[in-house]
Amino acid sequence: MPKVSDQHLAARKGQILDGARHCFAQYGYEGATVRRLEEATGLSRGAIFHHFRDKDALFLALCHEDAQRMAEVAAEQGLVQVMRDMLARPEEFNWLGTRLEIARRLRTDPEFRAGWSQRSAELTAATLARLERRKAAGRLRDDVPTDVLLGYLDLVLDGLIARIASGHADDNLSGVLDLVEASVRRKS
Repeated sequence: MPKVSDQHLAARKGQILDGARHCFAQYGYEGATVRRLEEATGLSRGAIFHHFRDKDALFLALCHEDAQRMAEVAAEQGLVQVMRDMLARPEEFNWLGTRLEIARRLRTDPEFRAGWSQRSAELTAATLARLERRKAAGRLRDDVPTDVLLGYLDLVLDGLIARIASGHADDNLSGVLDLVEASVRRKS
């Protein structure tokens, strides 16, 4: 049997993640059955579960990939930019509906909570580091602890995600983000 190249395996894994992301976004975690995952990815269950031990591992891998992508933007441009990107290009964030599933499972599933905590730490660390850098440069409020600013931005992010996922994104949200950004800046 010929050996499959690492490049081919990576491409196949990417195909699975892309298809699964659309499937989870459209049907939610419970509705993303194995049959629907097969249809969305164009692959058999054997091919899918060769790369991921089960649906839970696949879902967690998607969560990790999305958190990592958000962490990269947050590290360079800030968490508010992540939110602006969501508003500007909602079609690139079709996984937002799965964020509600993440919230539910964080509350009810200790095993999932442990796995998610490891993965979401990247976004938290990137955002915290950027906030610290901006505060040290005199650009952020110094009358509020950095971890409180982080909590505030996380709450806004969760609210924005819920708003977009429920189909209520509108032009006013850009103005809301302007207000959020202004509220964390240092007053001159």
